[in-house]
Amino acid sequence: MSLADVLRRRAREHPERTAYIFLHDGEVEADRRTYAGLDARAHAIAARLQSRGAEPGDRALLLFPPGLDFIDAFFGCLYAGVIAVPCYPPRPGRGQPRLKAILSDAGARFALCTAAIAGKLETLAADDAEIAGLARIATEECASTSLPLRTGDDGIAFLQYTSGSTATPKGVMVTHANLAFMEGLIAEVFEQGEESVVVAWLPVYHDMGLIGNVLQPLWLGATCVLMAPVAFLRRPRRWLEAISRYRATTSGGPSFAYELCAERIAPEDRRGLDLSSWRVAFNGAEPVRAAALESFATAFAPSGFRREALQPCYGLAEATLLV
Repeated sequence: MSLADVLRRRAREHPERTAYIFLHDGEVEADRRTYAGLDARAHAIAARLQSRGAEPGDRALLLFPPGLDFIDAFFGCLYAGVIAVPCYPPRPGRGQPRLKAILSDAGARFALCTAAIAGKLETLAADDAEIAGLARIATEECASTSLPLRTGDDGIAFLQYTSGSTATPKGVMVTHANLAFMEGLIAEVFEQGEESVVVAWLPVYHDMGLIGNVLQPLWLGATCVLMAPVAFLRRPRRWLEAISRYRATTSGGPSFAYELCAERIAPEDRRGLDLSSWRVAFNGAEPVRAAALESFATAFAPSGFRREALQPCYGLAEATLLV
């Protein structure tokens, strides 16, 4: 069963269940999607892609700031049989080597984005023929329609580009079958179900943030609460506040995140946090530092955190995620 099938089933069986919540500045609910709402947005985006001539197997860059528009567009691509290519949005004036490398390698015909980012692309297109050739679609302008869908459930779902920290980003071809296997594996290893609640701040352009945090809750029929990475970095307590407020069962990040919380959240600022619901505190994406985890577990034990929740893990984009 593909993720597109899963979303359709969730929308049919539990239409009003909350799938995703986005917290502005990591604190205030700014946006929310039910399963039916996400299904409707994905249909509208898929129909717009088709009306612009998109064929199954075409590539579309996903260029969005943190928020739920990215998720709408990702599933819109799945519904249209278009291969999604998650990418950091452009920032005019700072150069676009990563965007250019991914665009050239993926051979994308479309760019799904917000109206504001479509304007930035138009500015960049004045000096770049390759960017000028992209068909830009502002997803907030996509209206509902009943065009038939053309999902490509037996092929590539999306291209996951590596970080590019040591070399030019390389695209990993992630198939629908890869995703289905991986989501089932994560659910088994982390012992998760539809009662799970995931809180996440990791970038959705990378495999841990997308496959582990965004797609896993939908696979489960659960709920995911998201915030921008910068919201956590500016005030680490926001991460733990969200876990406490939404009674999260699963959340995590690299070792530095646990270290940052232990160092920057003073004992008096830990009062009021209830971390007793947190069952899986995964830790990956960089070397696992035992001292960082020990200091976190000690600091937040009075807040109900159990050190048994800590779950170091290892993965890489070439293996879809978890190894």
